[in-house]
Amino acid sequence: MKKLLSVITIILLILLLTFLFSPSYLRMAIIHQYVGIDDHKIFLTRTVKSGESIPWKISENYNKTAISSNDKKKIEAYQSIAFLIIQNDSIKYEEYWDTYNDSSLTNAFSATKSIISLLVGIAIDEGKIKSIDQKIGDFFPEIKGKYSGEVSVRNLLTMSSGLNWDESYGSPFSKTTQAYYGSNLEKLIFDLEIFEKPGQKFKYLSGTTQLLAFVIQKATGKTVSEYASEKLWKPIGAQHDALWYLDKANGMEKAYCCFTSNARDFARIGKLVLDSGRINGNQIISESYISLLSQADTFLIDEKNQKVDYYSMQWWIVDYNGMKIPYARGILGQYIFVIPQMNAVVVRLGHKRDENYKNHHPLDVYLYLDTAFKILKKQ
Repeated sequence: MKKLLSVITIILLILLLTFLFSPSYLRMAIIHQYVGIDDHKIFLTRTVKSGESIPWKISENYNKTAISSNDKKKIEAYQSIAFLIIQNDSIKYEEYWDTYNDSSLTNAFSATKSIISLLVGIAIDEGKIKSIDQKIGDFFPEIKGKYSGEVSVRNLLTMSSGLNWDESYGSPFSKTTQAYYGSNLEKLIFDLEIFEKPGQKFKYLSGTTQLLAFVIQKATGKTVSEYASEKLWKPIGAQHDALWYLDKANGMEKAYCCFTSNARDFARIGKLVLDSGRINGNQIISESYISLLSQADTFLIDEKNQKVDYYSMQWWIVDYNGMKIPYARGILGQYIFVIPQMNAVVVRLGHKRDENYKNHHPLDVYLYLDTAFKILKKQ
């Protein structure tokens, strides 16, 4: 028994020392173990200030069409916390679960990438970024790698950067884990290299979007949150302030993820895209840039040598019954669907998404669209 206790004590001591002398990001990852939609409670954040809100109209058919018990059971199986349908600029259906409501703040995760894309479009419209084909080296000549002089804004937007980033969610040592729990995004990004020729192969890399955020910050002279507040969040009439996770106090936004808001305000992002970059008659982003979001990058091939007809400019594109629907997507099933054919926007937020895929899209994507269309078709 004494020998056993001694062995256990030694093992515990080794584990403790390993924990104490591990990198700070790894200690934080071990403590929190799993990412969650309420992680704004554990990270430092910067406020994305709202301005004068533009209230949503409430449809005369608001919540008059119920979701079938079978569909609701499926939706709830993914631990949904919000399901919202906007049609003709009015809320037609909304439902919330657990303690969440229409003003609850939750993380958009990688749906944030789609917001970064919109900010890039605005910066191009303003001339802060010369064009979609401007080279990144104009902003950061220190970018490393064999092909560092070739990579452009377009390459970053289309996930064809050639960046040597490790997009692993399960490994505690991956670049993605370091970015989420770490405290120095600048060092993490600028220690990387452009090691493959840009503009040829599609590789979904969060580091690519983070590099875009550094470009926005350099080009505009503002933090990403300040620029988002001034040029996007206030103009679209968001009702509530949003939050953006930072890597450290007064640091850099975790721009590949971590924009935190609520279903109704996320829907305003969808409405901006639905209305070709206009809000209340004001052109917030050029129509020509918005049109690119639903134009698939078929000139690229993915790692399976298939044409990329499912992604463009940091937005996913799903072929749903012959309709090309652009949507923002987060790892736990954060979705903003833009459906021009029905003049509609659908938002789903929650804790889980399906682990199985159909044509590059999680299976639950089709569940939410199926459910939404049943309601949208009702008068």
